[in-house]
Amino acid sequence: MKLIAYLRVSTDCQAEQGLGLEVQERAIRKWAKAQGHKVVAWYRDEGVSGSNGLENRVGLPDALGSLKEAQGDALIVYRLDRLARDLIVQETLLAEVKRMDRLVFSTSAAEDAFLVDDPDDPSRKLIRQVLGAVAEYERSMIALRLRSGRKRKAEKGGFAYGSPPIGYRAEGGELVADENEQAALQRIRELRIEGRSYREMAATLTEEGHRPKRSDRWHVESLRRIVARMDAA
Repeated sequence: MKLIAYLRVSTDCQAEQGLGLEVQERAIRKWAKAQGHKVVAWYRDEGVSGSNGLENRVGLPDALGSLKEAQGDALIVYRLDRLARDLIVQETLLAEVKRMDRLVFSTSAAEDAFLVDDPDDPSRKLIRQVLGAVAEYERSMIALRLRSGRKRKAEKGGFAYGSPPIGYRAEGGELVADENEQAALQRIRELRIEGRSYREMAATLTEEGHRPKRSDRWHVESLRRIVARMDAA
């Protein structure tokens, strides 16, 4: 079976849970090999929350488009929350794939067992939705605890809110410039002035040895956000 792989990571997930794109890719490759399937295309959304709808996604619409064009037989994700963290969005996307007469797989055996609805066993859909609702609740509680902790830290005068932006690092509760990342930012400015495309910029930065904050390679979407912040500054 030909698989379309979709990976997503948000900033919080990347920094706090370690579910980076590389981790998801390795798990998907391992699962596909064990099942005798082949991944024919990879789509990614980096730094995009799964709880804020679909308007900020780029990789997911492309992945669904590949399915619709019959380039693959099924969509594979690391976990269902990579597809969506909101239960309603999750079920809407699953229904959309079903309308294409395609399948969705998860590398989680617990989730995968309930992904195919059975009219003779409605408990399958119920269990999947309950699992999704529980996961959504747990993430909300984690987010609440993080916000509370950050608020207390900020009240004491320290840097607390999320990961430091590229170009800086947290040191002693304060933001300080990171020499290597500042050099990368300067190179991005130069490439931008030269009129390079985001793909060309990513390739050049990687070739020159510059590294992003939490990955081993540059991605178009992360560069687009960095440039947008520069333009807004």
